[in-house]
Amino acid sequence: MKIGIDISQTAYEKTGVANYVQKLIEHLILIDKTNEYILFFSSLRKTVPSFAKSLSVNNPRVQLKIRKIPPTMLDVFWNKLHIMPIEDIIGEVDIFISSDWTQPPTKRAKRATILYDLIIYRYPEETHTKIVYTQRRRLNWIKKECDIIFCISESTKQDAKDILGINDERLKVIYPGI
Repeated sequence: MKIGIDISQTAYEKTGVANYVQKLIEHLILIDKTNEYILFFSSLRKTVPSFAKSLSVNNPRVQLKIRKIPPTMLDVFWNKLHIMPIEDIIGEVDIFISSDWTQPPTKRAKRATILYDLIIYRYPEETHTKIVYTQRRRLNWIKKECDIIFCISESTKQDAKDILGINDERLKVIYPGI
């Protein structure tokens, strides 16, 4: 199976989202000796973190696909217009896991995403307006299209049920490591 994962948020090293995605990928590749991984990284100015480069150099089952597309443009393409399937950028995959900022459409791939919190609904006044609008657009696509939603805590899972109305079968908790 080919698994695509958006690692673009790892450009913001030492943040909770970057740490979660990095450790998840490192451990998946460590324990999974069968599947192929395509790591998608997109940023106009940021560079690919060294962990991703070393994973793709040291493991023939890991490919790194780098595109210099600004995150704001991907927000428009994927969250607003919902065009340009991820397969057009990284090739065919069986499943694509999005991270934090954008929710791309797919042609045939199953869709999964990581949900960190729903702070934009709980405390929208505490979050920058642009982030609130971007995340709400993304979350609308998640509700409609994602086959599985990985939550980082039971609290986030409960919020996904209560606030977004997502059924329990689509929600799975994967706790952050220490």
